[in-house]
Amino acid sequence: MYSIQTSFVFPVSIIIISIFLKCISSYFRRNNKNSPPGPPKLPLIGNLHQLGSSPHRALLEMAKKHGPVILVHLGSVPMLVASSTEIAQKILKTHDLAFCNRPILKVANTILYGSKDIAFCPYGEHWRQMKSIAVLQLLSNKRVQSFRKVREEETDYMISKIEESCGSLVNLSDLFVSLTNSVVCRVALGKTYRGLKFKNLLEKLMDILGVLSAGSYIPWLSWLDHYNGLQRMTNEVAKEFDELLEGVLEEHINKNRMAHNVGDHGDDEYDGQDLVDILLDVQREKTGSFVVDKDTIKAVILDVFAAGTDTTSTNIEWAVSELVKHPQVMKKLQQEVTAIANGRPMIIEEDLDKMKYLKAVIKETLRIHIPLPLLVQRESIKDVKLMGYDIPIGTRVVINAWALGRDPSQWNDPDEFKPERFLNSSIDYKGFHYQFIPFGSGRRGCPGIQFAIAVNELAIANLVYKYDLSLPDGKRGEELDMTEITGLTTHRKSPLLLVATPRVL
Repeated sequence: MYSIQTSFVFPVSIIIISIFLKCISSYFRRNNKNSPPGPPKLPLIGNLHQLGSSPHRALLEMAKKHGPVILVHLGSVPMLVASSTEIAQKILKTHDLAFCNRPILKVANTILYGSKDIAFCPYGEHWRQMKSIAVLQLLSNKRVQSFRKVREEETDYMISKIEESCGSLVNLSDLFVSLTNSVVCRVALGKTYRGLKFKNLLEKLMDILGVLSAGSYIPWLSWLDHYNGLQRMTNEVAKEFDELLEGVLEEHINKNRMAHNVGDHGDDEYDGQDLVDILLDVQREKTGSFVVDKDTIKAVILDVFAAGTDTTSTNIEWAVSELVKHPQVMKKLQQEVTAIANGRPMIIEEDLDKMKYLKAVIKETLRIHIPLPLLVQRESIKDVKLMGYDIPIGTRVVINAWALGRDPSQWNDPDEFKPERFLNSSIDYKGFHYQFIPFGSGRRGCPGIQFAIAVNELAIANLVYKYDLSLPDGKRGEELDMTEITGLTTHRKSPLLLVATPRVL
C-alpha cells in the first residue's frame, strides 16, 4: 500500500513543482522584458471597452498620454499601436520582415476561403506568389491603363445619371458607389452588375469585414458570435458570394474553352481580358510547384471588390464633401480642369497628368479622411527590439495611419483642409513617406494604388468640370455635416445630397 501511494504521489509532486517553476520563470521573463507602456487593462476584456465607436481616435488619445508606441490588450490579444512617423518607419521599413505576417481573423478567414487572398493571407509562399501575380499581371501600370475605356465609359454614365436629375437633389454617395462597383465589376468579372441585390451584397461584405468578432480576441467567448448572429451572417455572405463567383468562373471557363483556338492576345493587348481571365490563364500555366486553385481565384477577386469599391467610392465622397465645404478650393479646381479641357465635353485620362491641383486635392483628402484609419493588422513572426522595447513573437501590430496624417509635428494646421500643402511637396501616397501612408507601406502595402487613383481623378475632374455643386435650400458649404461613421472604412454618417447645376463652359 505504501509503495502504491509513493509511486502516485512522486510523479504528481514533480508535475506540480514543474508547473510552479514554469510560472515563476514566466513571471520573471515577463518582468525582465521592457514592454511598451499602455493603459491599465481589465481582466478578460483587456482594453476593448476603451476603443468606443472610433478606435483610431481613442488610440490617439491613449498615445497622447502614454507615448507614440503603446501596448494595449484586446481581450487576451496583445496589440502594439504605432502613432508616430518614426515608429511607423521602424515597423514598415526597418523591421518590415519581422512584422509582415497577418493574424488569422475569424470573419475574413471564413469569407476569403481560409485567407487565400492577398490582403489577409498569412506571410509565406502562397502570399509571395499571389502578391507577385497581382503586381506583375493584375495591377501593373500597363494593365491599369488597359482598363482606361472602362473608367471613361462608367464616368460618362455617372454624369448622365446626374443630368437626369434636372437640377433636383442628387444622392452622390449612391452614384459614387455605383461608379466604383461598375468599374470593378467590368474589370474583374467582365460585365456590370447594377442591380440592387448585388449592391446590397457588397454592402454586407464591407459591413461584416468591419465587425469585431469576440472569438478572435476572447476565444472562450466564441459562442457570442453564434448568439449575436455574426457567424450566421458571415456564412450567408460567404455563401452568396461563392454562388456568384462560381457562376462567373463557369462562364469564363466555357468562353475560353470555345475560343481556345483563336490564339494568344500577345503581351501588348489586353482588350477583352478581365481579371478572372488573367487568373485562369495563370492557373492553366501552372509554373513551378505553385498552383492557383479555384478558391484562390475567388478570394483574390473578393479582395479586389473589397479594396476597389468601398475605399475608392469613400475617397471620392469625402473629396467632393470637402470641395463643397471649401468653395474657394472648388473654384480653383474648376479653373484648372476647365482650362485643360479647352471646351471638350468630357475630361479624358490624357488630361489628368496636367492637373496638379486635382492631384493635391486627392492627396489632401487621403490625408485628412484616410479610408482605413487603422491599417490592416500585422503580426510579428519573431522577437523584435523596437525603440528599446521588447516585442515578443505573435504580437499583433496596428499602424494608426489617421494619427500620422494629423500629427502636428509633421503637418502645419493638420486639421485644416489645405490642398496647397502638396503643390510644392515631394510627399506622395506610395508608401515611402511614413507621415502619409493611406495605402500602407512595405511588403504588405496595397498593390492597387494606381487602379484606385485613376478612378478617383477621372470621376472628380469630370464632376466639377460639368457641374456646380451646392447644398439645398440655400445652405452655405460650411454648413455641410461632416460627421463620420467607422467600420472597416470611415464613411460619412449621412449620404451626400447635393444640387448639381450644369456649368456654362
